[in-house]
Amino acid sequence: MQKNDPRTLTAWTFYDWANSVHSLVIVSSIFPVYFSATALNEAGGPVIDFLGMSIKNSVLFSYTVSAAFLLTALLSPVCTAIADYSGRKKAFMKGFCYTGAISCSLLYFFTQDTTTFAVICFWLSLIGWSGSIVFYNSYLPDIATEDRYDRVSARGFSMGYIGSVLLMILNLVVILKRDWFGNISEGMASRLAFLTVGLWWIGFAQIPFSRLPDGVRKEAVANPSAGGSYLLNGFKELRKVFSELQMLPMVKRFLLAFFVYNMGVQTVMYVATIFGSDELKMEGQSLIILILLLQLVAIPGAYGFSRLSERIGNTYALMVAVVIWIGICAAAYSVQTEMQFFALASVVGLVMGGVQSLSRSTYSKLIPATTDTASYFSFYDVTEKSSIVLGTLLYGLIEQLTGSMRNSVLALLVLFVIGLVLLWRIPSQKIYRSSLEKAELL
Repeated sequence: MQKNDPRTLTAWTFYDWANSVHSLVIVSSIFPVYFSATALNEAGGPVIDFLGMSIKNSVLFSYTVSAAFLLTALLSPVCTAIADYSGRKKAFMKGFCYTGAISCSLLYFFTQDTTTFAVICFWLSLIGWSGSIVFYNSYLPDIATEDRYDRVSARGFSMGYIGSVLLMILNLVVILKRDWFGNISEGMASRLAFLTVGLWWIGFAQIPFSRLPDGVRKEAVANPSAGGSYLLNGFKELRKVFSELQMLPMVKRFLLAFFVYNMGVQTVMYVATIFGSDELKMEGQSLIILILLLQLVAIPGAYGFSRLSERIGNTYALMVAVVIWIGICAAAYSVQTEMQFFALASVVGLVMGGVQSLSRSTYSKLIPATTDTASYFSFYDVTEKSSIVLGTLLYGLIEQLTGSMRNSVLALLVLFVIGLVLLWRIPSQKIYRSSLEKAELL
């Protein structure tokens, strides 16, 4: 298909708009609060029975997130390889999307008596969300030329931040002004929020689904006489892409650097509100404002780093972002007041949007021109999910051993320093391509 079609690019960004409400409402804000207040035993305590095991609700929440990301990391390479081979990339994206969105909607039935059912729905929503993202990301090199990657990627993340904040505000209005809606209970208001996430996700996802192309079918699928099942040929496709990656040293270097610095980035995003609550004793209302601040500030951050990458190249722009992250960790270690934390959160928001957007577009530039984009992005996805699991595990382990989250923050600082060194080994795409052009002229 023709690349850089404005309507297709706009449609693609709407999947960020559609799915980002899950990250904000379900993972970061309303659902965790409702979960802590609802997933209780008969005496009102936090230790509950789940599938025959006695477990604290906060631990169960954490384990559910980890289990979902681990399973997605295992499924992603296989599903993307099958999708590339069969030419059904959009069908797989739809499958994960609908699984996640319907599971969110079913959280409407979450009460103290249905906790086990709700945990399973939450788990499935995470799998659906994270599983669909890998296919969504893989469309970037399919629909845009390389010179557009940074801006289109930034636009997608910005659309996600805007959409999620809009729905979050609508949900907060229902929760805080329940008398406007027939004096419904606070629990009902929260459960309505979960339902709106599912409806929002499915509804707006129809925009990209109507415009994005299907994958390119391989010859063996187009020719039935070639034989072989989708699963078997999918594994062959995965092995082929993995072999190609071994011949791409810059891609391997970037994935290693991304793995290390993303451990820090994702951990900060997941534990920022917990740090504010436990270390600074911030109230729930302040934490919700903090979450909204992060989302809003991330919008100019994504665009700002996109412009910076145009001037100095992706690698150097990412290095600037990582240096700022190092400063954030150093400041977080000594922050004492709520106002200091809000100021620090503003900086986090700026680099959060920038580093996520640039990471996606940088990987798109490093992989070769291919029809196996989903398979290539599965390795990016596995790297990202693995870094989330290990980063949050490291953070919690150090807090458990030392008794202080501030020591965990210092460990994140070390991760960013290592990530910076690893990025240094990757030439800037801007300079690298310029040198290649000069060599060709000679």
